[in-house]
Amino acid sequence: MTMPLELPAPILGYFQAQNSGKTDAFLELFTADAVVADEDCEHRGDAIKTWIDGAISKYHPLRADVTGLEIAGTQTVAIAQVSGSFPGSPVQLRHYFTLQNGKIAALRVAP
Repeated sequence: MTMPLELPAPILGYFQAQNSGKTDAFLELFTADAVVADEDCEHRGDAIKTWIDGAISKYHPLRADVTGLEIAGTQTVAIAQVSGSFPGSPVQLRHYFTLQNGKIAALRVAP
């Protein structure tokens, strides 16, 4: 089901932090036991902030513009045009968010 681009607060916060590079409060968006899967790696706990900071630094300027939002079972899927200093930029990526109690419990980033 396609939804209007009214992003849930933790998803909006995720993209705002990524696009601004201001990740000081980034971990507050995630549950204590959250997991992020991206580029064939899983990140948990403090490693989640290390992951996003590394991506921002590596692909600077990293920018994701959400172009679509869908519900797939228990997941909210944000479709984003992602650009940065990487081969093939920009690319369209799907961000599969599982939300729990107003926080991100899981995130998988995939083409």
